[in-house]
Amino acid sequence: MQTLFTNATLLTDTDSDPIPHSYLVTQGEHIQATGSMDELDPVPDTTTIDCNGKLLMPGLVNGHNHCAMTLFRGLADDLPLEAWLHDHIFPAEATHANPETVYWCTRLAAAEMILSGTTCVADAYFFSSEAARALSECGMRAVVGHGIVDFPAPSVPDPKKNIEAVALFLDKWQETNSLITPAVFAHAPYTCSPDTLRRAKELADKQGVRFFTHLAESRLEKEMIIGLRGDSPLQHLHELNILDENCTLIHMVWLSDRDIRLLAGTGSAVITCPQSNLKLGSGIAPIQKLMNHNIGVGIGTDGCASNNGLDMFREIGMLARLHKLKTLDATSLPARQVLRAATAGGANALGVAKVGKLKTGYKADIIVIDTDCPHLTPFYSPDLLAYAGSGGDVYSAMINGQLVMHERKILSFDLHETLDKVRTIAETVTKQG
Repeated sequence: MQTLFTNATLLTDTDSDPIPHSYLVTQGEHIQATGSMDELDPVPDTTTIDCNGKLLMPGLVNGHNHCAMTLFRGLADDLPLEAWLHDHIFPAEATHANPETVYWCTRLAAAEMILSGTTCVADAYFFSSEAARALSECGMRAVVGHGIVDFPAPSVPDPKKNIEAVALFLDKWQETNSLITPAVFAHAPYTCSPDTLRRAKELADKQGVRFFTHLAESRLEKEMIIGLRGDSPLQHLHELNILDENCTLIHMVWLSDRDIRLLAGTGSAVITCPQSNLKLGSGIAPIQKLMNHNIGVGIGTDGCASNNGLDMFREIGMLARLHKLKTLDATSLPARQVLRAATAGGANALGVAKVGKLKTGYKADIIVIDTDCPHLTPFYSPDLLAYAGSGGDVYSAMINGQLVMHERKILSFDLHETLDKVRTIAETVTKQG
């Protein structure tokens, strides 16, 4: 199946300037060609979308999310990380996380992400087969990590079987679906023993999938690791031989200069979640320093329970501004660097190939931005997207060559059915919570 986008302002990647009066052709899952409208030859048997000058750009990559936690949006606000997690979220998950809630609440997350321009997400939760099924049915590209902890979890009540459960998940989803890439998600060094972390990383390497873990998120985590093991959280993982090019580290707020130098030699990537870290009072990750050391960086929203939204444009704008405030340097972390981290940089950090650029041979993950609005006029540069753009500006979205949203209407699944199902599920949370 071919789709032809005509009369577009084409942003092939975030390092380039937009090219007006352009076209783009997709064939199956991939981008087949781009060029000037003046050079466009007739394309037979093609679905044509007239962009009427709108901006065509790569879809956004949400590098870290707990999709099913849309169920807990607003459930426990204005709390520090440790109290939020141990006193509210873990108990709520123990009571309410099950295959049905994960499936429907992941669909809700997919709706929010598609409507705000995200075409690829890294999810990390439990009942991960249900999450993978939901994301696949909604038409989203996803790296789905199955959670590992050393205590009874909703989908793995016996923690002795935590690695075994993930291995079964990998066997089920590996190379069976063009949209879904399974992964291993060891929650954190304070919920996973050194032995569990080693075994989880060994499983990921053996199966050829990505390894993810939360790391150095809060001051207390840093103090816990130093108190128990005499080292920083990052150095702890380094001593376990976990840090390499197949490892993605989430948050990375509490890092010393020594940590950053050590990380730079490992090939590991980082996903920063600026709004979640701010809301939980965790701090600001040293992203400019990481980038200066050529460490791969992506951006994530984290889950709705700690953010509380999944609009990646909000994360982009927040990240760009935060580092100017932190450094008191208006040139710190320019908009183009942040936009790159939300597209091709994020895809690289997740180990996803041929995503994040609108170039021949890349996956057809595309969003259309309506710039015909007051807050994006005049549109001198894509930098404006970082400082004034929002998810509501996304007019259409294509993932893997399939149009999943057009004219602000989701096409790949029934949004109203999903909203109704989640509202019904949420009634049980209100009554029991």
